[in-house]
Amino acid sequence: MKALFGTDGIRGEAGRFPLDAATVNTIGFSLARHLAETIKEPTIVIGRDTRESGEWLEQALIEGATQAGVQCLSAGVITTPGVAFLTRHLHAHAGVVISASHNPYQDNGIKIFSPSGQKIDDALERQIESDINQGLTLSVAPKRVELNPALHNDYLNFLITEIGRDLSLQGLTMVVDCANGASTEFAPKLFAALGAHVIAINAEPDGRNINLNSGSLHIESLMAAVTKEKADLGVAFDGDADRSLFVDEKGGFVDGDATMWVLANYLRAHGRLKDDAVVATVMSNIGLEIALRAAGIRLVRTDVGDKYVLDELLRLGASLGGEQSGHIIMPELSLAGDGMITALCLLRALRETGKTLTQATAGFQQYPQVLVNVRVREKVPFAELPSVQAEVKDVEERLSHKGRLLLRYSGTERLARVMIEGESQFEIEGYAQRIADAIKQEIGA
Repeated sequence: MKALFGTDGIRGEAGRFPLDAATVNTIGFSLARHLAETIKEPTIVIGRDTRESGEWLEQALIEGATQAGVQCLSAGVITTPGVAFLTRHLHAHAGVVISASHNPYQDNGIKIFSPSGQKIDDALERQIESDINQGLTLSVAPKRVELNPALHNDYLNFLITEIGRDLSLQGLTMVVDCANGASTEFAPKLFAALGAHVIAINAEPDGRNINLNSGSLHIESLMAAVTKEKADLGVAFDGDADRSLFVDEKGGFVDGDATMWVLANYLRAHGRLKDDAVVATVMSNIGLEIALRAAGIRLVRTDVGDKYVLDELLRLGASLGGEQSGHIIMPELSLAGDGMITALCLLRALRETGKTLTQATAGFQQYPQVLVNVRVREKVPFAELPSVQAEVKDVEERLSHKGRLLLRYSGTERLARVMIEGESQFEIEGYAQRIADAIKQEIGA
């Protein structure tokens, strides 16, 4: 059977395998049983986002886990990084988040964290998958776990008193787009507690409107609100608030690459950017790499996925990494990407330098990008396609250090993807078409 755990846990349509009640019972039981093999009386912290399916999925997981003798603590509706924090804070043995992040409400998912706040290792994921594949079924008795309101306060206090220590947002007007998700209860309170005038939008979750034309995937509503309110900036979260994207005072979009540019400069100015390195994925814009290089900072790239970014951050001992999508990780503060921590760090950089967000992002130029998909009959290694290699070599020489070519196959479809970034949209479109034509001639479907 295909692996159920991807780079971001298990995800799918709520009510269908593997997110049906019986399978989630098994996931809870399996996790608890494997924890109990090495730990006496283990504890699991559980949280969820605002989807209507979250409550019954949480119940199913609790019923399975408690049957294996584990104590479950429910944080109710809370952000994904909030569960990662509570797992560390309470010295729990695992944390479970029921969320499908930026997906629509019909979907849901299960992410499992280790005590460090990192996602669990592959070995435990494979053990859980094995239990599911063996058709382990449980006869579960209803088991309710009362919500502990103090857990929300613990997380909010951590953000205010530790991450936000000595940060004053007095006189700042900001628009906060909660995506009708898990940040709704936290983000407006957090920024208001630090002195900001907060205008919250998309902050009325009803179980079905999470991410609906809102949040980090639909930044247009935030751009319009910042302009209308004449705010100093805006921040948009996704459904589980592990990522954040921004809008400057002019209504301009500030993505994860631009955010990393601001944070890298800030950390370096304070001697806290270890080895003058930033970790990003292959999808980060060449403009970030060029801007960082000009500032004497190297960009280290990984495969797409925050899991790979974190692995490389820990391997290098680096201070800052992330994705263009706004998923930023600063290991000294948290091993889980946390949209609210990212926002606080960005705000601190602005307040200390006295710059607007527009001024802080100066020096970073988003380069034009083109992506061409080519349907293929088979996925032959590109190195074995002479005409493709010849075109690639010529294009890379023309791009020199002011552009980037990424050639890869889709992981799920018979598609070759040609992605080029450079100074001229017209030129890179021509380059991409040349390579696409060569691929079609060699292995086109």
